[in-house]
Amino acid sequence: MTLSPEKATLAATVHDRLRDELLRGDLPPGSKVHISETATRYGVSPSVLREALTRLAERGLVVAMPQRGFTVADLSVDALLDLTRARTLIEAMALRESIADGDLNWETDVLGGHHRLQRTPLTDADGIINPQWSVAHRQFHHALLAGGTSTRLTAIADGLRDCSDLYIHWSRALAHDDHRDAAAEHQQIADLTLARDADGAAAALVAHIERTTEALVGYANSASKLGEGSDRE
Repeated sequence: MTLSPEKATLAATVHDRLRDELLRGDLPPGSKVHISETATRYGVSPSVLREALTRLAERGLVVAMPQRGFTVADLSVDALLDLTRARTLIEAMALRESIADGDLNWETDVLGGHHRLQRTPLTDADGIINPQWSVAHRQFHHALLAGGTSTRLTAIADGLRDCSDLYIHWSRALAHDDHRDAAAEHQQIADLTLARDADGAAAALVAHIERTTEALVGYANSASKLGEGSDRE
């Protein structure tokens, strides 16, 4: 169904607001999105909400279930490993292209994005990831890859990163992955990128992505063992 220009604009606004809720972890993984209730909360029609959810499904943040509506993407080790493999392959390739093709404007965007990320607190007073940090983090990683000539490649990388943001929140809430020096990791990636060290920058970016995966897989394995022990008691 084609929406009118006014409804299409509303759908884009709802898409962005819902995406932010998902990335903050406000909607639990695997939970059902109640169309009527959510549409009322946003003050839009069900058709506008469905359009926004369809766009989110294309990015992997929600799942369209035939005859059952939409659910928030579930978080599993298998899905995480698959996502990590896709991200490392795509983002390393895109970063290499950025380093090869990026101009002065691209360098300026990387510098500015890194400066903003560096100046934005990672968490709030309750230890929850700061929404402004999430925005700055997304923009920095986008800037790194935006120097290449393939807008499609950059768009694919952005979509995969949106999915991974769910796991970033999960890693801090469940795996207590708060001992990392994320600022140092970002500094290293920025420095190597601006030095046009394609091999070093790609390796640093891949390691950065994989650290979150390692923390979550370790947590999942520990939780599984604890569960097995409880069953035996």
